[in-house]
Amino acid sequence: MNNLPIAIIGGGPVGLAAAAHLLERGEQPILFEAGESVGANVLDWGHARMFSPWEFNVDAASVRLLERAGWRMPPADELPTGAELVARYLQPLAELPAMRAIIRTGTRVVNVSRRNHDKGKDGDRERAPFQLHVIDDGLEALVEARAVIDASGAWHNPNPLGANGAPAIGEAALRDRLVYGMPDVLGNEHGRFADRRVMVVGSGHSAINVLLDLIKLRDQHSRTEIVWVMRGDNLRKVYGGGEDDALPARGQLGLRIKAAVDAGALRILAPFAIQEVAVAGAGLRVRGDLDGEIKGYIADEVIVCTGARPELEMLRELRLDLDSAVEATRSLAPLIDPNLHSCGTVRPHGEAELRQPEKDFYIIGMKSYGRAPTFLAATGYEQARSVVAALCGDWEAARAVQLMLPETGVCVTDYAGVECCPPAEAAQPALLPISEIPVGTADSIPISRLPERCC
Repeated sequence: MNNLPIAIIGGGPVGLAAAAHLLERGEQPILFEAGESVGANVLDWGHARMFSPWEFNVDAASVRLLERAGWRMPPADELPTGAELVARYLQPLAELPAMRAIIRTGTRVVNVSRRNHDKGKDGDRERAPFQLHVIDDGLEALVEARAVIDASGAWHNPNPLGANGAPAIGEAALRDRLVYGMPDVLGNEHGRFADRRVMVVGSGHSAINVLLDLIKLRDQHSRTEIVWVMRGDNLRKVYGGGEDDALPARGQLGLRIKAAVDAGALRILAPFAIQEVAVAGAGLRVRGDLDGEIKGYIADEVIVCTGARPELEMLRELRLDLDSAVEATRSLAPLIDPNLHSCGTVRPHGEAELRQPEKDFYIIGMKSYGRAPTFLAATGYEQARSVVAALCGDWEAARAVQLMLPETGVCVTDYAGVECCPPAEAAQPALLPISEIPVGTADSIPISRLPERCC
């Protein structure tokens, strides 16, 4: 077992950080990345500028390796795009000789198990090496490891359009017709959205970024129509902490979208629980309910920005203990549950909180947060450091976790008592409830004819 490598799944920022920490400790890990280059998931949103500056986006061990090779840290307070994060940090890191020797790109891990042990078999389970079933250019192989760190993220597994957590009726068949994630609205995909009726579904930072880009697009293409669909209707929560946010760029996102809503630059449909999507002429008809009433809208394009969730199928033969709601470990879940927590601060956590019943297997990075949406790269870097220390037998370093995250400036407790229509002096922007659609015409009302409403 001691002669086997530690396997890392995922060549994003956190997976590479784990590799850097292992190399620094004299280990020779092996890293599998499904994409054709490191940071493949990051490149999917490479056009978007991050709201956290460089100082929060680099890992200490990775920086030490890079600086020994002459690399220079970008300005700590500069905000990189996703593409810049890859080009100026991840790619130079991956090209270091020590890293290049352990990285296998274009290699997908489809299953992780123990040699000759399925999930139900005890025996000498902990003495059996892990086996990773990998596919590289169509060729399958089993690779053995003494430990496994899963840093594969969640970006590649977006949440569905359906409000109940399952794909909406018709969604699977129309998956290629829908747009998931953060399309490059102002760049190479602008022709798809210009002068079109565009529906954006979601209430997180990704959705806000897309909406702000669409508003810019409309400056050049005035017939572009924008509707913002949310499952909830608490705009104060969506806007976030504003000027109180410790990350100014994150706070500015909320302030900018609030100003756009106040100015009538887009229409809001909330609360709307989507159940079905279907083809309607050249566009799409989206149907959902409010208090049991089914209503529908037609749009040319639907952008699904509803977040992502961990892909757990490849871990089916491992013994995991995950929170039933958040899908993080039971120790970590209460610290990040979005029903309870949104301040941005998370108690320092590491190996102990990430430990699974399956000895020497850990999930770190965005995937470790399960369905919680508040993950920052700095969290994953500290997780990687602590887990690697434990796997190398340095339990003192593993326990000495430190995590200082910038607060959002607003917490869920701040939302208590907020009503749909507060007094006039503090009135929220107008919402457009589904119930305002004229009865009997819901299936065919284009977005441009949705009626106005205010409190």
